[in-house]
Amino acid sequence: MMESYFKSCIDACLKCIEVCNHCAASCLKEDDVQMMVRCIQLDLECAIMCNTAVQLMSLGSERAGEVCGICADVCRACASECSKHDNEHCRLCADACAYCAEQCNMMAIA
Repeated sequence: MMESYFKSCIDACLKCIEVCNHCAASCLKEDDVQMMVRCIQLDLECAIMCNTAVQLMSLGSERAGEVCGICADVCRACASECSKHDNEHCRLCADACAYCAEQCNMMAIA
């Protein structure tokens, strides 16, 4: 069944969307929002890429693996940026993005 093949990656992407959105919203409430601009941008890009990957995986698209590879790259970039900031929401986001990158990378090379 196609859904079970993608399940762990879809779950990781859905969690990543949730955490990235929360991180972006939380960054907007930081005292120095200007310092968080790159983080917010990558949070939003990551959430969009994860959503796209979920949509294609759930359709069983032949392009799902290719998009998962791009998604993994975006997740890694977001994790890297979030890890530079010393707050709980960025730490949680870095962890979720790193895990999602691993899951997406497995789909990309499968």
